[in-house]
Amino acid sequence: MSSTQLQLPRVAIVGRPNVGKSTLLNRMCGSRIAIVEPTAGVTRDRIAVPARLSTPDGNRWVEVIDTGGVGIVDRDDLGPHVEGQVDAALESADLVLFVVDVRDGATPLDKDVAKLLRGSNLPVLLVVNKTEGQALEWDVDAFLSLGIGEGPFAISAQNGGGLSVLYERIADLLPGAPSERPDCNSVMKMAVMGRRNAGKSTLINELAREERMIVSEVPGTTRDSVDVIFERDGKTFIAIDTAGVRKKSRLADAIEFFGEARSRKAIRRADVVVLLFDVTQRISAIEKSLARYAVDHHKPVVLAANKWDLVDDLTPDDFRKYIEQELPGLVYAPISFLSAKEGSNVDETVALAEELFEQAHQRVSTGELNRVLENALESRSPGSSGYRVRLRYATQAEVAPPTFVLFVNDKKLIGKDYLRYLNNRLREELPFKEVPLRIVLRDQNTLKEGEAPL
Repeated sequence: MSSTQLQLPRVAIVGRPNVGKSTLLNRMCGSRIAIVEPTAGVTRDRIAVPARLSTPDGNRWVEVIDTGGVGIVDRDDLGPHVEGQVDAALESADLVLFVVDVRDGATPLDKDVAKLLRGSNLPVLLVVNKTEGQALEWDVDAFLSLGIGEGPFAISAQNGGGLSVLYERIADLLPGAPSERPDCNSVMKMAVMGRRNAGKSTLINELAREERMIVSEVPGTTRDSVDVIFERDGKTFIAIDTAGVRKKSRLADAIEFFGEARSRKAIRRADVVVLLFDVTQRISAIEKSLARYAVDHHKPVVLAANKWDLVDDLTPDDFRKYIEQELPGLVYAPISFLSAKEGSNVDETVALAEELFEQAHQRVSTGELNRVLENALESRSPGSSGYRVRLRYATQAEVAPPTFVLFVNDKKLIGKDYLRYLNNRLREELPFKEVPLRIVLRDQNTLKEGEAPL
């Protein structure tokens, strides 16, 4: 699938901080995608998600882009970076929703946003938010003084009031918006994980070949999980940039708490996890926790050694031995040595992730599976007090992760160590050498009708 097939008309949500832009995005896409917290400046990067708009002529799909607040001054002094992301959003958008807060009236920052938008040739809809439960018609009309945009459209992003009129107008201005969402199921989703300041956003920008994410020396710059569509060799992929994870005892506020929760959700919905290490730093409990979480959810993992250009006294073999020592649960995972900043080995890392994606979707015949398992049982039988494990039947039930159901005479005879042994034998002899496998044990009396014992 090409990126053009995934491309939807783009609607950028723009405004000063804390007027409800992220709440509106969440309302439009029907899910809590962006972090909503009563602190100005929570959103920093561009967050782009598909949204289904219900109109009198049926559903219309658009891509909604949430942006950081214009005029933000935050504790990390990233205001200029945020405004650069707003400018980039306007360059790629087809329509702008200029959001203001009815309770505050037209502020000087609103006027700054209006001035910014007057320099654009895009259609602008003036959206007056937070009008719930109040007779505010006069207050709404006061925003006409901003002199920009069609409207005003009085809405409540929190409660959904007034959105049907807004959606209808968006659909009128974007006649090319499709009635069905493009199918993204066949597109590989790659979550980029790691501790704060490991280089995740730099890697995402290199993949997208544009400044999609704010890159700063300030740890924790990225707060949301952000999906970025990119293309390599005619193929489309989705990279998920995530907030840098830190120890829970050090989470500074609710923003960081929600950012970490989104990071773990990104692992669950990803097809492949790229666990990014800063090779100038020692592996910490944070990377070990992320690795364990990925293993627990049976996700293929690329161990990405970033900033490799900065080390002189470390060889790839040295790092492999170090990884095996620190992350024994991922001894089968491949390692990529790269420099996101220099762009070296980035495409090879994507190709490696794609190989894992394909491995995780492989199927093997029932005959081949049972042959490998029978040989494994003959080579090493699980220890038991006089009882022998007999394999009655085995089948591959699912892919991603490859899942194998084993019917045995008594599943209580098979412990965790022996399961690990079977897992390793399957990985060695079947085409799943670098991905996690899942084995489900069933007693023989649970054989389905039509399934014959061996």
